Amino acid sequence: MGIKISAIEYYLPVNERTNADLERLRPEWDIEKVTTKTGVEKRHIASNGETALDLAIEATEQLFRTNSIQKDEIDGILFCTQSPDFIMPSNAFLIHERFGFSEDTWAFDFNLACSGYVYGMSIARGFIESGMSKNIMLITSDTYSKHISQKDRSTVSLFGDGAAVTIISEDSSNQSEIISTKLSSSGKDYKSFFIPSGGCRLPKSEFTDSESEDRSGNIRSLENIHMNGFAVWKFISKKVPKQIKEILLENELGIEDIDFWAFHQASKLTLQSLSSALNLPEEKLYSNLVNIGNTVSSSIPILLKDAFDERRLKRGDLVIISGFGVGLSWGTMLLKY
Repeated sequence: MGIKISAIEYYLPVNERTNADLERLRPEWDIEKVTTKTGVEKRHIASNGETALDLAIEATEQLFRTNSIQKDEIDGILFCTQSPDFIMPSNAFLIHERFGFSEDTWAFDFNLACSGYVYGMSIARGFIESGMSKNIMLITSDTYSKHISQKDRSTVSLFGDGAAVTIISEDSSNQSEIISTKLSSSGKDYKSFFIPSGGCRLPKSEFTDSESEDRSGNIRSLENIHMNGFAVWKFISKKVPKQIKEILLENELGIEDIDFWAFHQASKLTLQSLSSALNLPEEKLYSNLVNIGNTVSSSIPILLKDAFDERRLKRGDLVIISGFGVGLSWGTMLLKY
C-alpha cells in the first residue's frame, strides 16, 4: 500500500510587510545586510484579531473549492501550531466544528514548529499504514508575528504568517510512497529557540512584559520569541546533512538520485549552508523565501505546492523533505511524489 500527498492548498494573510517598511520603522537597521542573510524581502503578517485558526479556515475552504475530496472522506485532522487560539480545546476541534465534520473524524493538535510538517506526515503515515484511516487532513498554521518583538531585528525580518492544508491518502495504485523517515530531537538545546513566559512555568506579568536589549541590539521581553540565530544555524548545519546522508545510505541512493529537494525555508544563509554541505545541484533546489519569509511549519507544503504548480516538481519524482527548528528538532523524509 502506498501513501500519497493528494492535495495541498495554502493561505497567506492579506497584510504585507516589506523590507522598505522595516527600514522606515527602524532606520538604524542595516536592511541591506539583513536581506543578504535572510533572503527575505517581503512577508505576510496576520492582522489584529486574525489567528492561526482563521488562516487555516481560509486554506481549508480553498482546498475544498479546488479539489474533489469531500469532508465526509476525511478520517482525521492533525493541526500543527505554536500559536493556538485557546489553551484548550486545540485548534483541530475548532476546525472540526467550523466545517461540520462527522463525529467519527478524529482530531488533535501537536506542538511543533519548522519540523512539524515532516513529523505530521509521519503521524499520518502511521494512521494509514495501521488501517485506521484512509484520508488525513494535515493543517500547519502559525502567526509567529504575535510572538515577535517589533524591535527584534533577528526575528521580525525573517518570519511570515501562513497556513497550509495537506491531504495525505492511501494510494492503492502504489505510484506514490513514503519510503523512509528519520526524526530526531535535542531537548538540551531548547533555549536556543523559545518563549520564556506565557505558560504555567512563568505566567505573563508586568515583569515578563518588561523589555531588555541583547548584545546585538535586539530588544524583546520574556513574552517574545528568543532565538539564538547563530546557535540554531550551527546546529542545523551540523545535524541535518548528517541525517540526510544516513537516509540516503540506508536506501542505497546518492545525491544525484534525488529529483527534488524540499528544505524548510529557514533563511538564505541556512539554505546555502545545506546546499554546500551536500553539494546539491542548483537546478534541483527551489526556494520561495524571498516573498513570504519563513512560514514555520507551513514552509515545506507551500514550497511543494508552488513547485508543483510551476512544474518544477512532478508525480513520480524522488523527493527529500527536511524540516528543522524549535525543540530543537529535525526530521527528514524520502518519498516518491
